Amino acid sequence: MQSRMAENLTPKSLRYYRQTIGRFLQTINPDKANPEMIDKYLLQFPNAGGRHAHWRAIKAFFNWREDVFDYANPTKKMKAPKLSKLILPTLNKEQVLLLIEKAETTRDKAIISLLTESGMRLSELANVKVEDINWQEHTIRVIGKGRKERDTPFTEFSGKYLQQVLEERNITSGNIWDIKPWGIVSMLRRLERDTGLPANPHVFRRSFATIMKSMGVDISIIRQLGGWESLQMVERYTRAFSFKDALRHYKSPLSA
Repeated sequence: MQSRMAENLTPKSLRYYRQTIGRFLQTINPDKANPEMIDKYLLQFPNAGGRHAHWRAIKAFFNWREDVFDYANPTKKMKAPKLSKLILPTLNKEQVLLLIEKAETTRDKAIISLLTESGMRLSELANVKVEDINWQEHTIRVIGKGRKERDTPFTEFSGKYLQQVLEERNITSGNIWDIKPWGIVSMLRRLERDTGLPANPHVFRRSFATIMKSMGVDISIIRQLGGWESLQMVERYTRAFSFKDALRHYKSPLSA
């Protein structure tokens, strides 16, 4: 998928679209595609999240096709597959602090702290450079989905670890981590095994949202700070907090 659409995609997103759309085109002729065929195709994916991800890619493909070639768009009046209502795992403040305590190096502590305080995606965090950090405003400039630039927040808590990383590694410019995304994931997996706590970039991103909500921050502000494209995603991420918050007010309907 070349054109304006491709210009706004990261290499990782392009690979995903090629794989996803390639699989779809091996099964269905786009000239003959209709809503029933697309619905049937999506049913092969047992996971609701997988169906929704493939649906988004297919819809983007047909939107692009309609825009460039003026073909009829079979997805135009289709509804997206429903996402699962499962409560996804998150961490509370005390659990995050425990993970930071158990982390072996200052760099690892900085990564965990920053993931939680900023809500960054893995790709955003892995590419942080010294030049991206605004120490006065306590923000970091990152390139998110669709190659969109945005500022992410951090506090003095993460700032002290960031400063130590730069001093220990004598870094004055360029990438501050000297570690690839898969290296970050491997480090978090080791901590997960050692502590029994869920530890992966998505868990910290969800935890950022749920902790912010528990502090009374409006979800529209959480969406802006975390760079989510829709309020629905924030609501999905903070579902765990909503349930736990409701439990605090729970009283047995059988008690006097």
